[in-house]
Amino acid sequence: MLVPVEHGGWAFLAEPIVLGLLVACSTAGFLLAVAAVSAFLARQPLRLFLADRRRGRRHPRTVSAERAFAGCAMVGALALAGAVLLARGPALLALGLAAPLAASALALDLGRRSRELAAELAGALALAAVAPAIALAGGRAVGPALGLWLILAARIVPSVLYVRARLRRERGEPAAIAPALVAHAVALAGALSLASRALVPWLGAGAIALLGLRALYGLYRLRPRLTTRQLGVSEVVFGALTVLAVAAGVAFRL
Repeated sequence: MLVPVEHGGWAFLAEPIVLGLLVACSTAGFLLAVAAVSAFLARQPLRLFLADRRRGRRHPRTVSAERAFAGCAMVGALALAGAVLLARGPALLALGLAAPLAASALALDLGRRSRELAAELAGALALAAVAPAIALAGGRAVGPALGLWLILAARIVPSVLYVRARLRRERGEPAAIAPALVAHAVALAGALSLASRALVPWLGAGAIALLGLRALYGLYRLRPRLTTRQLGVSEVVFGALTVLAVAAGVAFRL
């Protein structure tokens, strides 16, 4: 009941948390990570007990869901309060900027539209704001901290489009290949522009270029076939490589 079944959501949660802590590890940053995980876990019980209430029913699972949501909300609120008190920078700035995205994703989710592209993108981009929040809490400057959000956005948006197109191709269905490839090209141009302004490391832009090559190969008609599980694992690996490249670039100024 408590753990969301969408495995991709866990990757979108883990990447900004790990990136933020690698770039600027602090007690406040760790508390922000706890708050983010609590908010992520609260979504499933919230959806369950609201669905039961809409149907005018109250089952044992309804009570369990209410208690689980209350527990997650309490832990998240306490962790967020502690993070704000200990932060060495305006951590709430990133969270405030992401609030409209989070609200949109939650509304679509509660409306049973979580599989839609808009819901997936909004939710993933909202979670990505955890990275700059942790960086700001650790004392990083606003520009480079928000740059972490932008480089994650350059990873997320094209990747979501790629995975959707790849899955359709693997099932022998018509797939929107052009939008996925164009999104990767735009993401790379944006990453290079950010790197030239010292807002993200050049290694981060290199990681976005690697994702573009992965998309070209993965959508090519002679590509090797992958199962849904294999594709998911490969995307986790590419996400981890992106996070490590950005963190190494920040650490070594590359």
